Amino acid sequence: MIHTWLSPAKINLFLYVTGMRKDGYHDIQTLFQFLNYGDTLKIIANKTGCIQLFTEKKNLLNVKNSIIIAANLLKEKALFDGKLRNFSYGAKIILKKKIPIGSGLGGGSSNAATTLIVLNKLWNTKYTLKELALLSVKIGADVPGFIAGKTAIIEGIGDILSPVIREEKWYLVVYPHIHISTKKMFSSPLLKKDKPKKSIQALLMLPFRNDFENIAKKKFTKIKKLISMLSSHAPSRMTGTGSCVFSEFNNKKSAEKIFSLLPKNMQGFIAKSVNISPLHKTLHKKKYIY
Repeated sequence: MIHTWLSPAKINLFLYVTGMRKDGYHDIQTLFQFLNYGDTLKIIANKTGCIQLFTEKKNLLNVKNSIIIAANLLKEKALFDGKLRNFSYGAKIILKKKIPIGSGLGGGSSNAATTLIVLNKLWNTKYTLKELALLSVKIGADVPGFIAGKTAIIEGIGDILSPVIREEKWYLVVYPHIHISTKKMFSSPLLKKDKPKKSIQALLMLPFRNDFENIAKKKFTKIKKLISMLSSHAPSRMTGTGSCVFSEFNNKKSAEKIFSLLPKNMQGFIAKSVNISPLHKTLHKKKYIY
């Protein structure tokens, strides 16, 4: 039976860079929350030995996509560990993309996490979520958070997670049609990489900020104007390394009212934040999580 799996977006309610490691990776502290909105993946396991990705966005097929990387990584580990008997395991994956690329909403990381979790079941490799999360650090710092599936403060290189419960709010998310490279943002000379690490209690008490927001505002006038415009109506910040900007509301009606005031050519959506990933809710119903 073919199932369609949600690959949810996330927002960073705050994001700080607290240091740079000897291996070139950066230490971060961020509050990671899921949205009830995202891409969808149809994943069909087979015995062709190939990982095939199909999508309407043909440009995604011409790059080293996180979905293919994740599937091959799981396959290689499972073969090494003796959980797969041969190289015949494969999958056909159909991606329906809604999360803009380079938007700070974690689309690629979410796709990788969904692929790892679902193929872990379909291939019967029986890794725990913790084992998958540890493996996923090789793909990117956001992937372990998507695999864990809970609102959390994430630290280190994405490998230290402390689940927290947040009030589930409504968000207006606006995409300014700017694709921002995460790698370039982390290598920006404007980024201060020695922000003092704070306790979880302090992080939750202090005003939320994003270390990359001022860098993006200096580089992209459009983002600066967008944040200014939205901030006049509700608390607004950039998510991740950009470029999407979100505004926080207590109810959907308030978010819809502000959305209606924006220029008609602005791309955006309204979604509710959730403390449990929509993917994980489905997985638990189908008893797909070990």
